[in-house]
Amino acid sequence: MNFLAHIYLSGENDDVKFGNFIGDFVKGKKYKKYRDDIKKGILLHREIDSYTDKHPIVHKSIERMRPAYGKYAGVVIDILYDHFLAKNWEQYSSEKLENFVIDFNYLVLERLGKIPRKARAFAFPFLRKKRLLCYANLTCFEEVLQKMAIYTSMPNYSKEAMKIINKNYNLFEDEFTNFFKDLQEHVKEFV
Repeated sequence: MNFLAHIYLSGENDDVKFGNFIGDFVKGKKYKKYRDDIKKGILLHREIDSYTDKHPIVHKSIERMRPAYGKYAGVVIDILYDHFLAKNWEQYSSEKLENFVIDFNYLVLERLGKIPRKARAFAFPFLRKKRLLCYANLTCFEEVLQKMAIYTSMPNYSKEAMKIINKNYNLFEDEFTNFFKDLQEHVKEFV
């Protein structure tokens, strides 16, 4: 799962949301320097990633994407699953997605000093471009893949990925829906 799902699954506590947001950037035991609810969010982030990586439904989606992205197929599926969450947001939340994103952006801006240094360069354009909001649009999804190719070691095979997604869109969406039910149930004990 990518950022939208991580934040959504954090519940109502702003510090847990923030911790979940920075979770990828806090390595090893460095999470211990944060206050309790931020720690909880970082550990929740790790739990969501672990559960997702082991889930058989997610494995099916990844295998379908593997011809285009190889070892990076899981990253692409994480982002694609955020697309489905954004697209179907009203099925999961009574709050409008736009309001959720605006509130979250303010939450992060209030905690700028707590963002790990490596995450700051990522966070500002991410917030400014309202990436969480644009995930609902497949054009934005493709742009995210292209940007990742610029800023990470991930190759740009976005055109190939889009062909696979367009051919199997409903199947990917069904897999997301079924997996997300399981994930929501799993994280209840952590939130």
